[in-house]
Amino acid sequence: MTQLPGLLDTDAIRKDFPLLDRIVHGDKKIVYLDSAATSQKPRQVLDALNEYYERHNANVHRGVYTVAEEATALYEGARDKVAAFINAPSRDEVIFTKNASESLNLVANMLGWADEPYRVDRETEIVITEMEHHSNIVPWQLLSQRTGAKLKWFGLTDDGRLDLSNIEEIINEKTKIVSLTLVSNLLGTVNPVETIIRRAQQVGALVCIDASQAAPHMVLDVQALQADFVAFTGHKMVGPTGIGVLWGRQELLEDLPPFLGGGEMIETVSMHSSTYAPAPHKFEAGTPPIAQAVGLGAAVDYLSAIGMENIARHEHAITEYAVKRLLEVPDLRIIGPATAEDRGAAISFTLGDIHPHDVGQVLDEEGIAVRVGHHCARPVCLRYGVPATTRASFYLYSTPGEVDALVDGLEHVRNFFG
Repeated sequence: MTQLPGLLDTDAIRKDFPLLDRIVHGDKKIVYLDSAATSQKPRQVLDALNEYYERHNANVHRGVYTVAEEATALYEGARDKVAAFINAPSRDEVIFTKNASESLNLVANMLGWADEPYRVDRETEIVITEMEHHSNIVPWQLLSQRTGAKLKWFGLTDDGRLDLSNIEEIINEKTKIVSLTLVSNLLGTVNPVETIIRRAQQVGALVCIDASQAAPHMVLDVQALQADFVAFTGHKMVGPTGIGVLWGRQELLEDLPPFLGGGEMIETVSMHSSTYAPAPHKFEAGTPPIAQAVGLGAAVDYLSAIGMENIARHEHAITEYAVKRLLEVPDLRIIGPATAEDRGAAISFTLGDIHPHDVGQVLDEEGIAVRVGHHCARPVCLRYGVPATTRASFYLYSTPGEVDALVDGLEHVRNFFG
């Protein structure tokens, strides 16, 4: 068995994840390499969800009976856990959404409806990057179409990095909002967000960070980051689906208008007008994802007990090993940084002229689960002239043996297609 420095005790960790024991295609133990799409869930999270539904299921905030008060305490307790996990100055800066896409749409719509000095209009510019997930492209396209604002973006270098050579031209006095990913879901690139945030602050622009591929894998400190908004999702960080987070600076949340209207987000309502509750409830209209928030709280507990620094160290070792092994495969081309430095644990590649969908199907027959397609980042595929890629992504439960299985599987793919 390959030994690498910095690895977690994956034998112990994998016992917490029931799906990792599955047998597929008759006799193949699953090799799960698609955590960038969604992570597996430990028993601790599954138990928290079951416990909530079996013992505490009620709507939150309104009820004065015991079970309702328990549900409220669990829901708001999850908010406390998330706030501590990201080092938020206040729990009231943590807004629960259904996913990161909704969080990013929330920011875009707030700015579209805002008064000065935050309003986005035809006199202003929006800046994104060419490596964004569609969830951090389409909301800004919609906002620019609706308001007349100009949409601009940073391009990519040949090795999968952001081209910041024209940063002062792209981010200028007209820039109202800069929104970018901290870690690319396709390229794996860890972006130099500090440089971009510093430039945005010079011109008075707001910054929104998509941390969907960062929050599960590294320490995320919103105070150190110094962005204005940070979005991420629960299902990629061993939590359930249906729960996302938007963190925003308190003064911005107080000043900006709500995105959705309905119950819970109001202070008073008459037939003529309404006033709104303070943040975070101002942005959480209707019955929230209560059980999912409880599950996210359990996921935060699980990750925190292991330690995000330890998880990051483990993933770096696995990724370094994976890059080395993949580069040994004939005709394989890594799309993105071909080193483990300044990259996350997702590696996208092509294999000669074999279509990625064919690669994925043959690997599946060997029990190896990878992602194929453009990974909701089609502009990246266009930039590098590929129709799609195969993506292997790793997490705290990934092992060197699974990397070896992937490489052996790719050799099988090559033999299969001659």
